[in-house]
Amino acid sequence: MAADDILLDAEERMEKAVEVFRHAMLGIRTGRANPGLVDSLRVDVYGSPTPIKALASVGAPEPNQIVVRPFDPSTIKDIEKALRASELGFNPQNDGRILRITIPSLSTDVRRKMTARIKELAEESRVSIRSVRRDANKAADVEKSAGSLTEDDCDTTKEEVQELTKKFETKVGDVAKAKEAEVMEE
Repeated sequence: MAADDILLDAEERMEKAVEVFRHAMLGIRTGRANPGLVDSLRVDVYGSPTPIKALASVGAPEPNQIVVRPFDPSTIKDIEKALRASELGFNPQNDGRILRITIPSLSTDVRRKMTARIKELAEESRVSIRSVRRDANKAADVEKSAGSLTEDDCDTTKEEVQELTKKFETKVGDVAKAKEAEVMEE
């Protein structure tokens, strides 16, 4: 594997780690209605856990309300049950055709917990990025010992991998900081 291939692979994997983190941030409550809050929710319907977005359209017509419109009206009870059982603390109102979820404002204690969760997820993402760095450095060492990379090329590759690591860790930090600010604003 050439140095360029090692760097390209590392960059792609680090970008995926950042994207996974960004997606996880969609599920963090901010006091405003966001369809992303319920996207990851799975509903036990038709004998298997199914993502809610495969069963219904989810929208936020108002800043403090999420509306769930099931494609199949017979699944509304299952969706309501899943929403009530989730750890999100929602109490959906069922009118027979759609579910309305009023998002309560967050208390200071809940905001602190959300901020702690953001930090936890950010650190998991950073660990993932560092793992990619370790794998890329190991690949460079293997190529050096195989003779396809010179020692200077190996060192240069490792330096570039470190620069990528810093770049993507900074991206994770920026996303986390923005989400923390969003959660803490009232």
